[in-house]
Amino acid sequence: MQMDCIPVFKKVLEASRSLNVLEESKINEVLLQVADEAIAHAGYIVSENAKDLALMEKSDPRYDRLLLNDERIKEIATDIRNVASMPSPLNHVISEIKRPNGLKISRITVPFGVVGIIYEARPNVTFDVFTLCLKSGNACILKGGSDAISSNTAIVKIIRDVLSKNGVGPDVLALLPAGREETAQLLNAHNYVDLIIPRGSRNLIDFVRNNATIPVIETGAGICHTYFDESGDREQGRLVINNAKTRRVSVCNALDCLIIHEKRLGDLDYLVGLCADSKVIIYADEKAYNALTGKYPDKLLLKAVPESFGTEFLSYKMAVKTVGSFGEAVSHIATYGSKHSEAIISQDEKKINLFFKLVDASSVYANASTAFTDGAEFGLGAEIGISTQKLHARGPMALEALTTYKWIIRGDGQIRG
Repeated sequence: MQMDCIPVFKKVLEASRSLNVLEESKINEVLLQVADEAIAHAGYIVSENAKDLALMEKSDPRYDRLLLNDERIKEIATDIRNVASMPSPLNHVISEIKRPNGLKISRITVPFGVVGIIYEARPNVTFDVFTLCLKSGNACILKGGSDAISSNTAIVKIIRDVLSKNGVGPDVLALLPAGREETAQLLNAHNYVDLIIPRGSRNLIDFVRNNATIPVIETGAGICHTYFDESGDREQGRLVINNAKTRRVSVCNALDCLIIHEKRLGDLDYLVGLCADSKVIIYADEKAYNALTGKYPDKLLLKAVPESFGTEFLSYKMAVKTVGSFGEAVSHIATYGSKHSEAIISQDEKKINLFFKLVDASSVYANASTAFTDGAEFGLGAEIGISTQKLHARGPMALEALTTYKWIIRGDGQIRG
């Protein structure tokens, strides 16, 4: 049965106003207690997570994202504590001027107010979103998928208990049911919600963008390339490519397509050698296929088809594209990339600098793994998502990206003629 979400939206909006006067010290205290409670109740969280896992095939690429265990909960708690230790992003004076008429005009950072997050099988996002929203003075409405409903419900219960114990209105955090009708209500809650951030598949992001009547920041889909240039170091390349592909295949910063200069095809089997140990299936174009035949496991080597390029695999699969020039590599990325993370492996500084200028992505690397596209790795404490658009926020989004600004004008009786 469809739930009427308006009463929930009203409560969250009202609770969001109380955050405007909540002391930073209290916010930090709450966050540290949430981190402690996450560790203390790890067994409960893992047991509820097991209910969700039992309904998903282990071969599903989303399984790894859904999985919570003691180690991951400890990592989540560490991220929460890191955010608590960071300076508040609020009330920073961006600019300040005094007009000839005596008016003092300043621009300061403020919260958005109410942030709605729509996400799929990623229960860690529940902790991340709450942490970043509270620290930045925002209330949040969460709309997780049915795949993680038990996990999300358990996490939200723990957080709301901490809020109540600290005298903070628990309605600064709300979790909606997993139905599609509730999603539609959230996307059209323009009187109550200031911003929507979707995290998940391209289909989810497209649906949110096409149906929301409130501002949306797109995050998620990552079709990531690494270009091994004519001057690339093969030892460096071998390690970077393997890490980018196999460190964690189900995340958006994982490598999907290796682009290689045709003059380095003789090194291709060495470059992907470690990937064979992880049983990575390679979809190779004709030249790459010929270079790998007899040198890469036959059962893991397939000929590429047009759909092999521009695909976010989220699994132990990777495409290989051969190019005849630097320009062709950049053109391939422009055609098939998702503006998430792109890398070049090269010892030619001129080409590296040109790559930085020509490649249109939120994060562009030289001689490093795209696996580093992450809020914590960028020194942001945690992240609410990776923005692949250009307005307001781009790349890993954390505290600063969850603020906007307002103008403050101080006068002494001035009137305009």
